[in-house]
Amino acid sequence: MAARTLPFFLTLLFLLQLHSSAGQNAVRAGYWFPGSGLPVSSIDSTLFTHLFCAFADLDPQTNRVIISSANQAQFSTFTRTVQQKNPSVKTLLSIGGGDADETAFAGMASQAGSRKSFIDSSINLARSNNFHGLDLDWEYPSTTTQMASLGLLLAEWRVAVANESSSTGNTPLLLSAAVFRSSDYYTINYPIRAISNSLDWINVMAYDFYGPGWSNVTGPPAALYNPGTTMSGDYGITTWIQAGVAANKIVLGFPFYGWAWTLANANNNGFFAPTVGPAISNDGDIGYAQINNFIAQNGASALYNSTFVSNFCYSGTTWIGYDDKESISTKVTYAKNRGLLGYFAWHVGADDNWALSQQAVTQDLQDQEEAGEEDEAEQAYPSLDPYNAKRRHWRRTKLGF
Repeated sequence: MAARTLPFFLTLLFLLQLHSSAGQNAVRAGYWFPGSGLPVSSIDSTLFTHLFCAFADLDPQTNRVIISSANQAQFSTFTRTVQQKNPSVKTLLSIGGGDADETAFAGMASQAGSRKSFIDSSINLARSNNFHGLDLDWEYPSTTTQMASLGLLLAEWRVAVANESSSTGNTPLLLSAAVFRSSDYYTINYPIRAISNSLDWINVMAYDFYGPGWSNVTGPPAALYNPGTTMSGDYGITTWIQAGVAANKIVLGFPFYGWAWTLANANNNGFFAPTVGPAISNDGDIGYAQINNFIAQNGASALYNSTFVSNFCYSGTTWIGYDDKESISTKVTYAKNRGLLGYFAWHVGADDNWALSQQAVTQDLQDQEEAGEEDEAEQAYPSLDPYNAKRRHWRRTKLGF
């Protein structure tokens, strides 16, 4: 019995690897953070290959990576909890974030000794809390000196991860970084060679192009296309590829939230309409589930614009730009067609009963099916009929096709 089980298992693993390399997005990721209000145990990890636990902090005094006492309990059990529903999901501890002190990161990265403190502590923290990898979210290196320091940090991080794996026999930790929408931060170029050589992939934050805090008109917050401008995901992805980062090291980001404006004139309610400030919340930030509630409660008009690949809705003088299912589907297909490694979402707690997360997986599998990749794999490995039947049953019952 054991002699027959092992070859079957190895063949199954080979088929799964074939599927990944042949066409489906290898990374289907999402970020989670404690302030989202979503318990870790409620994450539907079956919809993801990778989950990011955000955020660990940088202690500016010691240059060590730490987990706050308030987050320790949830972070230390994060991997075990999400793997209860999906044993194969990989977890990464994300460090920094949009609210982190960027000067602390700049200071840490500027000296060899402080970089070593950061690197060593991050590896120890990942191992002691059972994460499979580490993710750097430094928003943003803003000078040529800081970009050079980032390059040194990434190169030294990769060496340390390799050394730790060699000395312990552990699988090497994954290394990723959340980066600006384009390969330069307002003309300051990222260290492309260090990124390509040191990271497993980059998470391109292709969102927040427009928002009430910095835009006095409405706009598509996460436009995939925006003709005649640089404010789009496609433009940003193209700059990264042209700069020298391989497409299969790039993961496209999309938001599970939107931005709400107050219109200056309720009758002028399309893209690029004049506004007088945020709506609904102090800064206009609003999660996808809240957007759906707003539409239902107010009978709001909801539209999709295929030119920008963006959704918006409005009622009275309240206008919201966001990504709905149409936008998510188009972006998943875009990632596959451009040969990207996959996609990620910020953040899973803002989804509405996993509607967008499931839409992304559904589209990914549909794209794969249309390409004939699953059928070819089934024909090549008929001995896996029981596995294929289970997969087809799961697809029909959970995804509806």
